[in-house]
Amino acid sequence: MPRLALAPAVFTPDEISAVVDLYRTNPGYCRASGEYDPDEVRADQVEADLREEAEQSEVLLARDPDGRIVGLLCLLPEHPRDGHPWIGLLLVHGDLHGQGLGRGLAVLAEERFRTHPSGGLRLAVLENNPSALAFWTALGWREIARRRDVQHGRPCIVMHRQLA
Repeated sequence: MPRLALAPAVFTPDEISAVVDLYRTNPGYCRASGEYDPDEVRADQVEADLREEAEQSEVLLARDPDGRIVGLLCLLPEHPRDGHPWIGLLLVHGDLHGQGLGRGLAVLAEERFRTHPSGGLRLAVLENNPSALAFWTALGWREIARRRDVQHGRPCIVMHRQLA
């Protein structure tokens, strides 16, 4: 697995362009989320969504050793409803799938919250995204609930990973 460096997004035009590319190379996610047209991911929409996300979460960009943005990780330090930290989004450049980058980002998220008092980390997978469900299940996450997401009302599978 390549070494990754995480740093907070600062929303420069170059960063936004690289994140738009991340979305474009993940048409399955775009279709499943219903938020983006995979054929026309708009930079202004991506930037607005990330800035809104950054108001409550950490928006982190993953860079490879050459400094290229290869992934995006959004982390909510403590969910207001359950007190657990959550992964809001983990996205890896589509051309780099299968190289361990997603697993590496998941491990970095787990390490960041290993000592959180809740003892675990959570996320929600859209029910219409079976590849994401398979990914998280293969990493040892387990389903704990099914419900609709708050923002868009999409059916989701809530998953949990015990860390402590």
